[in-house]
Amino acid sequence: MNQRQIQAFRQVMRHGSITAAAQALNVSQPAVSRLIADLERSIGFPLFLRQGGRSEPTTEAREFIQEVERMFYGLDRLGQAAREIKDLRRATLHVATMPMVSFEIVPKALKGLLAERRGIKVTHDVHTSARIVDMVASRQLDLGVAQTHIERRDVEFLASYRTYCVCALSPDHPLGGRDVLTPRDLRGEPLVALAHHTLTANYVTQSFAEANVNPNIAIESQPSYSACGLAAMGVGIAIVDPMTPRVFRENLRAIPFEPQIPFDFHIVKPADLPLSRAAEEFRVHLLETLASFSDIHALA
Repeated sequence: MNQRQIQAFRQVMRHGSITAAAQALNVSQPAVSRLIADLERSIGFPLFLRQGGRSEPTTEAREFIQEVERMFYGLDRLGQAAREIKDLRRATLHVATMPMVSFEIVPKALKGLLAERRGIKVTHDVHTSARIVDMVASRQLDLGVAQTHIERRDVEFLASYRTYCVCALSPDHPLGGRDVLTPRDLRGEPLVALAHHTLTANYVTQSFAEANVNPNIAIESQPSYSACGLAAMGVGIAIVDPMTPRVFRENLRAIPFEPQIPFDFHIVKPADLPLSRAAEEFRVHLLETLASFSDIHALA
């Protein structure tokens, strides 16, 4: 019993005659007759009664065709699943990003992706950079966007970007009209500092030390949107990435900080694991979105 024999039997049952089945299969009538005869020998019982040039299905044939149709239904389902996978109508994407890119950048990239590939099921979580990198390394995520040391070898760096920190402060703050703020300008001003273990906090500490200014840290807060929320309430000035203050719109003013403090981040994937097709398409949309921001620069 082989597929050609089963197909011939199915077409005879569907079309009611060997002649019609031969036309449907685009083969000769004798070829269909031979396939049916071979199938009957293989299964050990007759499928058709030949009477007056007609082939009437036996009771056994009517039982057998039910199983055949179930088989072809399964094959059709497999074919449909293959087409859906090929066209990314059946795919999953698991990403996690640090807060900075979760407000505007990732939503724009995902909007572009889903406009083209509506069948992709996306999970997007927001975590600290350290957790994101650990999840990528353990293959819990397809892609991550995080701050991390470039020396890590358990993840692969797909792209790296740099932007520069700003001072976030309430619009009515006395320093709100400045074009640039330096550590000396912030002498004595209450500051909302990011957690001391972050890369940004280390840079801020260094810049104040080089200016011989002792920072007046009112609150240490993490992540950046929490620090911005405190700054918007007038609790203090926060030195954060340039993207997060935009979420607060007119409730927060962002002024460049000098000397420039780099805020670098990276797109990472698990090491030694190729991207899925869904993840690759998201990567392309993410790169295009990042390229549209003039204050975010790709690193070589």
